[in-house]
Amino acid sequence: MGKRQAKAKKRTRALERGLVLKKAGGFFTVQPEQGGDPVVCRLRGKLKRRPRTGDLVAVGDWVHFRRLPDGTGVIEAIEPRVRKLSRMAPTPRGEYEQIIIANPDQAVITFAVAEPEPRLRMLDRFLVIAEKQEIPAVIVANKIDLTGRVRAQEIFGLYEDIGYPVFYTSAVTGEGVAELREQLRGKISVFVGPSGVGKSSLLNAIQPGLGLAVREVSRATGEGRHTTTVRQMFPLEGGGYVADTPGLKALALWDIEPEELDGYFPEIRALVPFCRFKNCTHIDEPGCAVRQAVEEGRIHPSRYASYVRLRLEGEVGLDRRDLV
Repeated sequence: MGKRQAKAKKRTRALERGLVLKKAGGFFTVQPEQGGDPVVCRLRGKLKRRPRTGDLVAVGDWVHFRRLPDGTGVIEAIEPRVRKLSRMAPTPRGEYEQIIIANPDQAVITFAVAEPEPRLRMLDRFLVIAEKQEIPAVIVANKIDLTGRVRAQEIFGLYEDIGYPVFYTSAVTGEGVAELREQLRGKISVFVGPSGVGKSSLLNAIQPGLGLAVREVSRATGEGRHTTTVRQMFPLEGGGYVADTPGLKALALWDIEPEELDGYFPEIRALVPFCRFKNCTHIDEPGCAVRQAVEEGRIHPSRYASYVRLRLEGEVGLDRRDLV
């Protein structure tokens, strides 16, 4: 065996598999799959030279890295992503895909039942994004101590009817916290939702200090400037990881074609084959199975209204701020 082959074999044996927990500039904090302390890694030069139209390494990626004598590491390979939460950003060279988080197991969409009042059209927008990017969605109705569970279910129960899991929680009373904690166990969960819904308090109730840690990272990465991406995931004591996405509400739907929107509303998607016209917009055509279902109460009026608003937004370029 020649020296080059021996060197290559030695390098292959030294490779370890790990999960990217943090991204800061050109440095990536990787948690080895076999356990132990995280390793701060850089990207191997040959990987940087690849032609690409999106982020090469993101938080949530599984990578193969090699340790260096000084205790740091070098990422040699990146595994294909199972799924991703991403946004398309225009650049002088064309569109660039920014990976907010790779391989999430679920999106935990968190709203308050009061203070602030829930904006269900914004919730519907989040659900469309999750459906588009094939990320299972879980809805959390928080602050139920302000209204009681019955009123909370009156507001969010329609999503249970559609098939989305809904957790009713209160960081004040602890109601629903244990159930939500169990839902997070062993999974990579990305929290989304508007400000003021009590995410930090809820995360602290799930695990002491978790909400504070997430909030500090959110502030450091530009909360409220509509440019924030997840830069770090936090481990859960029972297994799994949590990441937050301040600024996700700025994710535009402009990359969704109007004619595909009905595919991201599960209750509408199931009825599309029964419309008279194949290219039915479900707005004013005769023989529309979707409109008939709305009239018969099988599709909730607020969900249908959200669909129509988003459909018109895509057709005529309305400002989404006028529609949520």
